[in-house]
Amino acid sequence: QVVLVESGGGSVQAGGSLRLSCTASGYILNKYYMAWFRRRAPGQEREGVAVIDRDGRARYPPYLDSVKGRFTISEDSAKNTLYLQMNNLQPEDTAMYFCAAAPNPPQVFNDRVYNYWGRGTQVTVSS
Repeated sequence: QVVLVESGGGSVQAGGSLRLSCTASGYILNKYYMAWFRRRAPGQEREGVAVIDRDGRARYPPYLDSVKGRFTISEDSAKNTLYLQMNNLQPEDTAMYFCAAAPNPPQVFNDRVYNYWGRGTQVTVSS
């Protein structure tokens, strides 16, 4: 059983930065694809924000130009922790951010193929 716990969310003003963390139980970071998703409002679907594969390569969704150059996914295998550095945050980045893991997702930005999820951490950006 994989347990994921997110932290690092909070409230910031536009232009500010946050670093989200996701600590995983067990040493899975080099064995699973690890991803960040977000849900901007209750009832909305989760959208993929960034993925890091088992070789440590970061991928960002082509449909989300708004995060390019502002969000960076990384991991620290020794700490079994996944990170999402978010800079120049904007009000449209306000969302619940989730960490997810899957051994070999066929579509890395499709939330339905991820097996394990954290409970999320809220990010609120004010203008």
